[in-house]
Amino acid sequence: MIRLRALLLKEFIQMRRDRLTFGLMIGIPIFQLLMFGFAINTDVKHLPTAVFDQSHSAESRDLLESFSASGYFDLDFPVKSFQEMNALIDKGQAKVGIVLPPNFADEVRGGRSASVQVIVDASDSMAASSAISTAMTIGQLRSQSIMIKRLEAVGGRINGLPYDIRIRPWYNPDFVTAFYMVPGIMGMILTMTMVMITSMAIVREREHGTLEQLIVTPMKSWELMLGKIIPYVFVGLVQAGVALMVGILVFDLPIRGNLIELFLYTLLFIVASLSLGILISNFSRTQMQAMQLSFFIFLPSVLLSGFMFPREAMPEIFFQLGKLLPLTFYLQIMRGVVLKGVGIIALWPQVLALIIYTSIVLSLSVVKFRKKLA
Repeated sequence: MIRLRALLLKEFIQMRRDRLTFGLMIGIPIFQLLMFGFAINTDVKHLPTAVFDQSHSAESRDLLESFSASGYFDLDFPVKSFQEMNALIDKGQAKVGIVLPPNFADEVRGGRSASVQVIVDASDSMAASSAISTAMTIGQLRSQSIMIKRLEAVGGRINGLPYDIRIRPWYNPDFVTAFYMVPGIMGMILTMTMVMITSMAIVREREHGTLEQLIVTPMKSWELMLGKIIPYVFVGLVQAGVALMVGILVFDLPIRGNLIELFLYTLLFIVASLSLGILISNFSRTQMQAMQLSFFIFLPSVLLSGFMFPREAMPEIFFQLGKLLPLTFYLQIMRGVVLKGVGIIALWPQVLALIIYTSIVLSLSVVKFRKKLA
């Protein structure tokens, strides 16, 4: 017992000296529990919605008000053509499109069924399911209200439901789970391996005593950072190729876009993830700290990027926090190329975001490493 007590005392003293590791062990779980407890919400509301109202009548405005009042649809994008609506949905700016025909008001006033087309981006199956069920419910409730008024009116007649809600799910009309999950899993694999591998790079050199040898070489800081990143770029590309092949052969994953473009975007995402790992390595003093910080990045990437839960369901602050993760933009790119078949014209904001992200993170890594040299 005396020997055991001495060993325990030694461990507690060592833990007290390594305050950063101890703080990470205590602080990270509390922070993540609070963050995800508020951020995770499966009740998907405030879906950005494009509206093509060809009727411009009191009846069409009344129905659209019902969609807006539900809280599930934000009618942010009034459009003037089908092409404009299609472009917004392709880019991911709108998740839902509502189309009201020119004769909408005449059909409602004449006691006939007025068709309402609801286009849903089904590349995100959870958000699409919420949009479809809510749209159908709104149509039924509004139809019942009008039918009751007609029955109560003198000479009221009913020739069918006043509103005929016609749902058109795009990109994944059969709601195949693999089509939605496989691109996300591919991004998660790359995030986990790339960030974790490079997060150990500088720390491992320091613990093995070889960092000083690198410092005295004529290599510049940015050259050293690139030297730590470039070898793993090829590893990441091989991982992406294997994952994509498995998705195609095993899960029948459709590749509707350009495969070469997809690998170029993947290359950019790999470099962004490796840069983040290098930054973590520069801030860590031990490999344990590097692993903890990598895990701190990994879990938000799962929950805030749109991989597991729709980002539209998150409070605004967590929606914006998700933009600090490269996986958020890569998932939009992957699903855009694989399921929607779109290219750089629709995806340039996400591509530009990854370029800016990589530039900033890699620059911070170089600056941080210079500070350590001093």
